[in-house]
Amino acid sequence: MKSETLPFKINMLLYPLLMVVAMWFVFWLDFNNDLHLSKYGVYPRTIRGLRGVIFSPFLHGDGAHLWHNTLPIFILSTSLIYFYRAYATQVIIWGTLLTGILTWLIGRPSHHIGASGIIYMLFGFLLLKGLLSKNFRLLAVSFFVVFVYGGMIWYVTPIKREISWEGHLSGLLVGAILSLVFNKNILKAPKYRWQNDTYQEDNDAFMQCFDEHGNFIPTSVRLQLELEAEQAVKTSAASAIRLIYEPIAKTKKGETKKSYVIYKLK
Repeated sequence: MKSETLPFKINMLLYPLLMVVAMWFVFWLDFNNDLHLSKYGVYPRTIRGLRGVIFSPFLHGDGAHLWHNTLPIFILSTSLIYFYRAYATQVIIWGTLLTGILTWLIGRPSHHIGASGIIYMLFGFLLLKGLLSKNFRLLAVSFFVVFVYGGMIWYVTPIKREISWEGHLSGLLVGAILSLVFNKNILKAPKYRWQNDTYQEDNDAFMQCFDEHGNFIPTSVRLQLELEAEQAVKTSAASAIRLIYEPIAKTKKGETKKSYVIYKLK
């Protein structure tokens, strides 16, 4: 089986680190100077509210809100860049813009802030893309995302008034759509040896562990069969040898004496 390699490069951490640092810096700046930067968030269906498409991912209401977004944005964006490096930049740019615009279209008349829209976009992309790729490594990424962040799916519904479920839903939908749009240059599903045209089942050591009915042959029985087969070959080779005695007349001092020459024929 041939498997594509995915070398890790330190610059893959550039965007995740910059994003996290920017989020914390803006929060520190806002908290220490009482700037009330939440007014720069997405405010649906107003021209001024469109500026939040760019600024809202860096704005957070309190420390708990910021902390809850820090690890997911770092882990999911790193996973995106590592496993889908061919178009990770496009997914991040388009995902951020489209998530913000869709939130602006469907959101309640309030300021929507936070990086959770991007997190849900990454969640939707990684989940669906891994399921569609048929590659075991990308599928493992999908299972990891579900296992660690699967509980987020409930927050795309209006279960809490103070949470921008519209931003979450927008991100999830945008991520799913982008997983269908960017469908090239991904890891190919591995091709196993038995899928090759030159594969011969009789020469496969694993397949030799089973009989013609598919039953497993224990090691001791298999070794006994191999010894019997080897002995049969030796017996067959020995039985194929014929000895031919040909008399030869020799004369010595007036006497005739017969001797024999032995030929081995296979």
